[in-house]
Amino acid sequence: MMINRRQLLGTGAALTTLAAAGPAFAQGTRPIGLQLYTVRELFTPDPMGTLEKVARIGYREVEYGGGGYDKMDHAALRRTMDRLGLTSPSIHVAYETLLADFDGVVRMAKTLGADTVVLPYMTDPYRTLPAWTKAIADFSRFGEALKKLGLDFAYHNHDFEFTLKPEGRSLFDRLVTETDPALVKIELDLFWTVVAGVDPKALIRSMPGRIYAYHVKDRTTDGKMTSVGKGVIDFADIFALNDLAGVRHFYVENDQSPAPYLPDITTSFQTLSRLRA
Repeated sequence: MMINRRQLLGTGAALTTLAAAGPAFAQGTRPIGLQLYTVRELFTPDPMGTLEKVARIGYREVEYGGGGYDKMDHAALRRTMDRLGLTSPSIHVAYETLLADFDGVVRMAKTLGADTVVLPYMTDPYRTLPAWTKAIADFSRFGEALKKLGLDFAYHNHDFEFTLKPEGRSLFDRLVTETDPALVKIELDLFWTVVAGVDPKALIRSMPGRIYAYHVKDRTTDGKMTSVGKGVIDFADIFALNDLAGVRHFYVENDQSPAPYLPDITTSFQTLSRLRA
């Protein structure tokens, strides 16, 4: 991935910020969260009960995504989180929703106590170069508008952003080089990065200070998702760069978590508790 002048300047600023953050940032104060899409089959019929189960395992953060949360009573969800000692630093919101109901997204984020709106996925129609170019401009616009309202914007990757290379440049490279790091952060999904054949550590080094959060899910030797610690991804090696990355949150996620779900997220929580730095 090529690094342009804006990224080089951003590197210096990021390192200055990390140095100023001091020992508290470096000593592992980042709590462990759960992307609730992992337990959507539990959450949709019983959101409050699911939050209680998640908190009982030891999670202190949740990231809303899927499960119909956007149609629920957000004030009631917030009251339950407050009672359980949970926070929701970020929420996943579809591109189409941001375009159609930006004000509603802001209200939802603030009611849930989120500081960051994350765009989780771009479907096939947006993966052509013209559509992606327009989308990138929209990401910048979202980031600027959210910043004025006290919120941040981040993009969550899958594998296609790396593997699709119209005119010789990956969609991910276009995203990070053509947007302002102050307005468009990255929620780095480590599983999908590895699936795409990209070295997570090299990627982190190419955009220091820009990674808002990790999605942590493991990968078996035959390519399947599994609980953290049951696969072959060397998270300890990746996490050696946490401070350089600027990562603020660790979200366990398993898109294909097996029923009854709670054992899977318990294993991931216990493993990540030992690994995070």
